[in-house]
Amino acid sequence: MKRGLTRLCYGFFSTLANPTRLAIIELLEERPMSVTALVKALGEEQSMVSHNLRPLIRCHFVTRERKGKSNVYSLNCATMNPIIKAVEAHAKNFCGNGTNCYLHQGES
Repeated sequence: MKRGLTRLCYGFFSTLANPTRLAIIELLEERPMSVTALVKALGEEQSMVSHNLRPLIRCHFVTRERKGKSNVYSLNCATMNPIIKAVEAHAKNFCGNGTNCYLHQGES
């Protein structure tokens, strides 16, 4: 067993396997945004958004650029677009557009 690959994949997918982080990624797909704009769009507390941006930045799924007094966050499209397309294609071809892949309450 390739333990290095296991750890790598676990870290990679664990970073993405969070509803708030995925919502951030989905919003940043549309356009770069500040924390203030993300907070407003998500309806979450600023601390929650900032907490979830950290691992996305650490893994370089999202980039941060200083603009004046604020930070603007952008999606790393070179990495994330192929991943998003692969997930969408898999869901369409094998998961009934995702309905077969959703965990239902009580399932694991």
